[in-house]
Amino acid sequence: RYAPLLGKILEEKGLPRDLIFLAMAESGFQNNAKSWAKAVGTWQFMPYTGKKFGLKIDWYVDERRDPIKSTIAAANYLSMLYNMFGSWELAAAAYNAGEGKIGRAIRMYKTENFWKLRKNRYLKSETKEYVPKIMALAIIGKNLKSFDDIPFHDPLDFEEIDLPPNQDLYQVAEAIELDFEELQRYNPELRRWQTPLNVDSYKLRLPIGYKQKFAACCAESNFEAVAFQ
Repeated sequence: RYAPLLGKILEEKGLPRDLIFLAMAESGFQNNAKSWAKAVGTWQFMPYTGKKFGLKIDWYVDERRDPIKSTIAAANYLSMLYNMFGSWELAAAAYNAGEGKIGRAIRMYKTENFWKLRKNRYLKSETKEYVPKIMALAIIGKNLKSFDDIPFHDPLDFEEIDLPPNQDLYQVAEAIELDFEELQRYNPELRRWQTPLNVDSYKLRLPIGYKQKFAACCAESNFEAVAFQ
């Protein structure tokens, strides 16, 4: 569902499309994935790193869970790591372990070859296996015809409408005859049942065809919610 769009974003940023398999290794493309260390989303951003690369995290939204915004942030982070280390193997390892850890390993063992660093004890086994895991996923992902009965979802596609702050999304979904769970699936960054109060306008994603439906029934409607802060 997400791979075509994520791959396009990476390519537009000048990165290898195969880096989508880093996201697959991190989360299995699950927007709501959360690690024990409080990393969240498709690309498993920690709060500090997510905010550093432009992702908003507050009471109303967590953009780490948005596949598009988090992919843009991940592309910028991976570009920085590649410029820092000069190889995608090291950039991926640094994504997992942190750039400081990889930098210390390079200085300690006097090599910039990931496969040589991997033979030593300093890096954790998780990081040692991380890069081969991404490569294995890429091999599998490029040879899906070798596997039977794989269910494919339609690629993510949507339309957007602009809503004022503090709009009750249950009411919006009911007005356009859309299941609220489906509305949530298109807007995974939202943490509440209302549009944020701290914005002038919020772009809400809808399945294809529902923008026209909203315009016909509800463009002048007010779905103001009782806000909780």
